[in-house]
Amino acid sequence: MHKKQTKPDLALDQLTAQMQSELPEKVAQQLEQAANLEKWPIAQLISVFERNTTQNFVTRHQIVSYLEKKQSGNDKQGMVLGITGTPGAGKSSLIGELCLTLLKERSDMSIAVLAIDPSSHESGGALLGDRTRTIFPVKDKRLFFRSQASQQDLGGMSKQTFHVTRLLRKIFDLIIIETVGIGQSEIEVQKLSDHTCLVMQPLAGDQVQFMKAGIMEVPDTFIINKCDEDNLAKKSLHLLKSSLKLASIYVENAGDKKQANVKDIFLTSAIKRKGITELADHVLAYRDQAISQEALEKQENYFLHKWIKQAYGEFGEGVYEHFAQDKGLHTGSLEEKELRFKTIIAQFINQIHD
Repeated sequence: MHKKQTKPDLALDQLTAQMQSELPEKVAQQLEQAANLEKWPIAQLISVFERNTTQNFVTRHQIVSYLEKKQSGNDKQGMVLGITGTPGAGKSSLIGELCLTLLKERSDMSIAVLAIDPSSHESGGALLGDRTRTIFPVKDKRLFFRSQASQQDLGGMSKQTFHVTRLLRKIFDLIIIETVGIGQSEIEVQKLSDHTCLVMQPLAGDQVQFMKAGIMEVPDTFIINKCDEDNLAKKSLHLLKSSLKLASIYVENAGDKKQANVKDIFLTSAIKRKGITELADHVLAYRDQAISQEALEKQENYFLHKWIKQAYGEFGEGVYEHFAQDKGLHTGSLEEKELRFKTIIAQFINQIHD
């Protein structure tokens, strides 16, 4: 006699069937328009990846599967550039100048900017004020700007930022993520980005402050912005180099050789357009490098584990470790992996109840 299915089992079966259905024609049309960098369809598709509903869960999987089939044989992936730094460091203004410079140097390039703004602890809303500091040509299809609320999530990013970058990688050549700020808990941009830049103000702090905040572990590149005065810029550069040297000695003594490398440092000024071209060339050099599938899978697995921890806590982490060899947790789209884990959890709980 077959065991009667529980409501969770039936719901998961229905979800599986929906995910295997064809992509709705309307969404397929939006993807075609998005491929031509039409801004309104791109915005609509981003909303699907941002909103955490059952239908959007299904549609996300359908979109990713559709794009992978359509782009079969094309390994091109948009590069994600993470830009973080303390509030007031001039990140938004710098990004605006950087984007315009990149497009001048590469006329065939397309760029999406995803700016994360802090959410209010009272209302949950966000000002989305970065729009006021970046002035882009409105009719230029090559540039797309989107604001997101952080949703009070630690890490300096929204919970849905990773989902959105999965879409944007398929559409744009470069995706720039500007985080809320940086601190001991706001370094998750490193997990999402292919290259991370830390933007600092001149004379931002001493060596001990840098190490206390955990800043040295985050960036691939340091940017000292607002270097309008040469003397101030030189002092800031000397201070940062001293801090990096001190941190490298500390890390070497700790036995971690990876962090004891030389970091790139740029002195920039958005007002005087100082150092912007050099920074743009630096970004392009990394953009032209192929992004490995292994790196993309590593990012996806990180956010899968994060979802498990947030949704199921230590219990979920324990279940995942127990079933770590299950092939369904390592193949298919992120949604398929999540669905497989939900199925495992449901079956595990049913066994406990029996």
